[in-house]
Amino acid sequence: MEYYMGEYEVAVIGAGHAGIEAALAAARLGAKTAIFTMSLDAIGNMPCNPSIGGTAKGHLVREIDALGGEMGKAADATFLQSRMLNRGKGPAVHSLRVQSDRDAYHREMKRRLEQQEGLDIIQAQVCDLRTDETGAIRELVTQLGAVYQVQTAIICSGTFLHGRIYVGDVSYESGPDGLHAAVGLSEALERLGIGLRRFKTGTPARVRRDSIDYSQLEVQAGDEPIIPFSFETPREGLKNQVVCHIAYTNETTHEIIRQNIHRSPLYGGMIEGVGPRYCPSIEDKVMRFSEKPRHQSFVEPVGLDTEEMYLQGASSSLPEDVQNAFYHSIKGFEHLEIMRPAYAIEYDCVDPTSLEATLESKVVRGLYGAGQFNGTSGYEEAAAQGLLAGLNAARNALGLEQLVLPRHTSYLGTLVDDLVTKGVMDPYRMMTSRSEYRLTLRQDNADQRLTPIGREYGLVQDDRWAKYQHTQQILEAERRRLHEAHLRTADLRAAMEAAGLAPAAEGGIAEELLRRPEISYPLVAGIIGWGEEITPMLAERLETEIKYAGYIARQDRMIREVARHEKTLIPEDFEYAALTGLTLEAREKLARIRPRNLGQAGRIPGVSPSDVAQLSIALAGKQQK
Repeated sequence: MEYYMGEYEVAVIGAGHAGIEAALAAARLGAKTAIFTMSLDAIGNMPCNPSIGGTAKGHLVREIDALGGEMGKAADATFLQSRMLNRGKGPAVHSLRVQSDRDAYHREMKRRLEQQEGLDIIQAQVCDLRTDETGAIRELVTQLGAVYQVQTAIICSGTFLHGRIYVGDVSYESGPDGLHAAVGLSEALERLGIGLRRFKTGTPARVRRDSIDYSQLEVQAGDEPIIPFSFETPREGLKNQVVCHIAYTNETTHEIIRQNIHRSPLYGGMIEGVGPRYCPSIEDKVMRFSEKPRHQSFVEPVGLDTEEMYLQGASSSLPEDVQNAFYHSIKGFEHLEIMRPAYAIEYDCVDPTSLEATLESKVVRGLYGAGQFNGTSGYEEAAAQGLLAGLNAARNALGLEQLVLPRHTSYLGTLVDDLVTKGVMDPYRMMTSRSEYRLTLRQDNADQRLTPIGREYGLVQDDRWAKYQHTQQILEAERRRLHEAHLRTADLRAAMEAAGLAPAAEGGIAEELLRRPEISYPLVAGIIGWGEEITPMLAERLETEIKYAGYIARQDRMIREVARHEKTLIPEDFEYAALTGLTLEAREKLARIRPRNLGQAGRIPGVSPSDVAQLSIALAGKQQK
């Protein structure tokens, strides 16, 4: 029997990383919001490695924070170890990563949801969706028969949607960590005309801490001093609490896997779903990269109050007995005790080309998707999409203009544009190489790029906006000072000799001297003093902007050129079939994806520059009529 339980402007289905950011964003915009989760004890769960950030992923966390989201703050509050990746490379690819305390992160995010005004948290499984006579979302129905009227809804189902676990030849319906799979919702979506596909991902074994011989492993210490994720988190008091380690597979490991590869459900054909290309299982690594004599496995703690350790880089779907054999063949793991065996999980997701750049469905209006439901992998990708979907769902419900982030503005903009324009053939993972503007989309300037947008769209509140403006004033004042300050030759030579550098021929303006690769801000500041309120983070940012000014200016020109095409809008009802000058492939893809503008049209695979030129002429002709 069904019964009425209430009405919401925004309903969020799922309380993982996407759902958390979606619900908080919607509620903060003033929309009456509910978040539905199958278990209150799984809010913000980390079924894979309990870590936040990584290459390009750290950029996304900074962008979430700049827009007014929570992931960065929660990561700063609950991390065990912090490291800045890619320090040996250019500043564009520097990416922060922290190992998090899994339980602490869950508690922190649950608390933030509970304290958010205008947000209800409901433990229930949503198993049906209903639309009105216009085809727009209007009702959610739970497993118990509760009916909720909604104006918008966001699906943040993670890997739970029709989830199925695989360990060797054993498979069963389940979500991650033994939690229930979401059943019924897939059927409801398909009834509404939303096509689904199967993807898969996996996780390594969780093992007992004291069963590892750490003397045989490589030590991986954290960074000192620590750089936080959030632009609001003070650096003082942040400390690494653990040391991580690295283990390596060997030929014996690889031989065990090769001899048992027929028992893998992926290689044996049991798993239909497509797995992540850039995060392969250990059996994938051994089979695909047979020339490599060893592969890394990062040994990282799950939390301070548990004995569980996570073997990052060694995920598997092989049978438990094979897992025991190959793990024990690794140096330092000879006496390893597995607490939770590795597994693969298969789940339903949507073709993201069926979404608008706002993350609203083209099929069911008012219905949004975020995270793995959209064909992505990773907590950070999910959270970033969740924030955007929550913002837009709320603004839709409130009758306000929705936000579309062009790809040149952010990694989030790049992520969404890739999804809705190009689609995905396997779980999408953000990488710095996916952005052609990565020198301007650095993690250190995410606030400058996105905080004004967060302010304009209602997510950045007064106190945060005041802090941002103050930071910009500090930076601007220091830029002026460096432009005006002159370093005497004798002082500069003495400082460089003291630093073990070949002395410069002569002094000069501080800004000009900083363009030289060997001269750093701390060296200059040792002569003229540190700028007022300039932190090491801000100093590094200033130095990057000065050293790479020419390259940044070049990218800015590229962005302005691309922006011209982005301004050429394409009507939603544009008839592509009439453009006989386009290739058949171009006509079909343009008609299916329905790009918003000429720039997006040019990024669709199969649409050539000549097709774009033809389309541009047709649009110009249409405007003249």
